[in-house]
Amino acid sequence: MAGIRVTVWNEGIHEKISDKVKAIYPNTIGGQIAEFLRKQPGIASVRNVQLEDPDQGLSDEIISNTDVLVWWGHLAHDKVTDENAEKVQNRVLNGMGLVVLHSGHVSKPFRRLMGTGCMLKWREWKGEGERERIWVVDPAHPIANGLPEYIELEKSEMYGEHFDIPQPDHLVFISWFQGGEVFRSGCCWHRGLGKIFYFSPGHETIPIYHNELILKVIYNGVMWCAPTSPINGVYRGHFEPPLEKLD
Repeated sequence: MAGIRVTVWNEGIHEKISDKVKAIYPNTIGGQIAEFLRKQPGIASVRNVQLEDPDQGLSDEIISNTDVLVWWGHLAHDKVTDENAEKVQNRVLNGMGLVVLHSGHVSKPFRRLMGTGCMLKWREWKGEGERERIWVVDPAHPIANGLPEYIELEKSEMYGEHFDIPQPDHLVFISWFQGGEVFRSGCCWHRGLGKIFYFSPGHETIPIYHNELILKVIYNGVMWCAPTSPINGVYRGHFEPPLEKLD
């Protein structure tokens, strides 16, 4: 593949209603992530879309020209149409990669692909958050490439177990929080021909996506999720003639 075509889907609501979020992400959360990805090797193009865009930023033209979709949502999961959620799901089954960030764990596409409620414990301590230490538990995994033993965030929203997800195919990160909880914060799955990476840090009122190591994890996740061959056809059962002669 000559280069990966990335679409960053950001709900885009917090930046409009919160001066604090607007100050942290003047170019929006999606814009901050997209700006970093555009500078990375192996990325052919990065498109930044939002819920308010035509077709909610998930038109057939956009989806059919996306190799990896990065998803951040929080306040309006229910506003994403079932049709668009199904479109994303089917595209993943046919080979598109999906990187789901932070509260995207309860987005419609992610829940459809997981088949579970995807609920968890959470806490934003005194509105400021608490220390999070993101431990690399699979240093041989490509998403851990170039990372230190752990990433420490001075302030972060706590996400805790139990996290109602299927057993990950790969567990890359486990987070420890100052309040004592732990969380499976970096998980990978295969679905059909596609790959999914969930990465939990990214609360909107804390400048987590300004952290170069966090952005590197997202980039590594994009590279890992990228399809290994062109996304063609429809992934479904079909009649197959035998390779050998049958009596």
